Amino acid sequence: MTMKKTALTILLALSVVTARAQFLPGAGYSDLYDSETVRSLKEHVSFIAAADKEGRKAGSEGERLAAEYLRESFEKEGITMLSTPDETISLLASNGDTIQTRNVIALVEGTDKSFSGQYIVIGAHLDGRGADTYTVNGQQVPRIFYGANGNASGVAMLIELAKKLSRSSLLLHRSVMLVGFGASSETFAGAWHFIHNRFPSTEGWDAMIDLDMLGCGTFSAFTASNQDLNDLLAAESGELQPIKPEVSSEAPYPSDNMAFYNSEIPSVMFTTGRYPEYNTERDTPSILDYEAMEKELEYIYGFTIRLSQAPTPLFNNNSVRKPQKKQEIKAVPYGECDVKPTFLGSRDPKAFLDWVYTYLEYPKEAVARGIQGKVILEMVIDAKGNIADVEVVRGVSPSLDAEAVRVVKAAPGWKPGRVGGVKVATVMTIPVQFILKDTRKGKVSLNGVVLEKKRK
Repeated sequence: MTMKKTALTILLALSVVTARAQFLPGAGYSDLYDSETVRSLKEHVSFIAAADKEGRKAGSEGERLAAEYLRESFEKEGITMLSTPDETISLLASNGDTIQTRNVIALVEGTDKSFSGQYIVIGAHLDGRGADTYTVNGQQVPRIFYGANGNASGVAMLIELAKKLSRSSLLLHRSVMLVGFGASSETFAGAWHFIHNRFPSTEGWDAMIDLDMLGCGTFSAFTASNQDLNDLLAAESGELQPIKPEVSSEAPYPSDNMAFYNSEIPSVMFTTGRYPEYNTERDTPSILDYEAMEKELEYIYGFTIRLSQAPTPLFNNNSVRKPQKKQEIKAVPYGECDVKPTFLGSRDPKAFLDWVYTYLEYPKEAVARGIQGKVILEMVIDAKGNIADVEVVRGVSPSLDAEAVRVVKAAPGWKPGRVGGVKVATVMTIPVQFILKDTRKGKVSLNGVVLEKKRK
């Protein structure tokens, strides 16, 4: 009898330990019925949106910790990492400060050799609004914008989607790049750097999937009226699915997918849209519908497999917006605007040049031949703030001219100028200076920034 009581006591003790092991901080008895995926989603969001991350402002320690968590999650699944732990991006923030951010990049390789060199990019932004203080009865009170739905939910979905794709990689024909973007709040700087600076070319990047705010609201897919993407979504929705997205041609809000769209890479953004707690301190893990997120995950996974297996050519010529031609835009000279265009909150064109010089790369051919000089460009900022056209007014050499045009064309959007209170297209002249000089240590520098050792 004593042995039976002892066995029963041990069994009860083990059951209590097992039950406790299933609980996250703040969990209740209802969590015992969670699926494995729901528990994982809760764990990811709880970590990323925790108070110690302080809202993950771009360039902050909280953003770095979120990036580290994403990297470790990929590595646990044995997914190939393309970025290193110390790989950072320096950029000029909207307040004029220089900040360090990072992208986390991983790869799940496709298995069909006929699709070699063709990729799908799936991304979610890591950063949030951050933290600030406000005054209550004359006292400064700290406030954290936890960003559970915006966008810990998207990063959590990216991690779980990566697991599913890694474990079923034999179904993938194209390879899939998985990216956590840094500094999305800074005019999608992480996505911009990924497209324009991280790889030699975007050739073979067939499509991009953006995961942004997927925790509460109506599940939808924004495709910018790309007919091929719409057809694939319709085909996937025709299958037996626990949930299906509403397809939209209008962007619910700007996100990283726009950086790909502007680079003529077809993209789809999955989102549940804006919500009452958006950009407030009430955006905590408790507001998310994790069961709905699990259903969304199943749909996005099925769509990704279908997208990876779509035939080549994947997209028709009318699928992607064509850039406007300059002659189609009646532009007002910069000096004639009542309100000048602004870049990152500044009306001083120097702020734009500072951004240009951050990303400018001195062509190796020009370095070898000692070519330097000032490239004069004329650019048009349209009434929506997009850089619609860039032309060389006075060049220096083909390589320097091309590099100046490349960086200026790829710049994030402006706030357009106004005349009589109406937004107008504005034409500006921009000088881009290329200066080479040898330092005492025998290195070559561009505008004071060391490039490489001088070769004899």
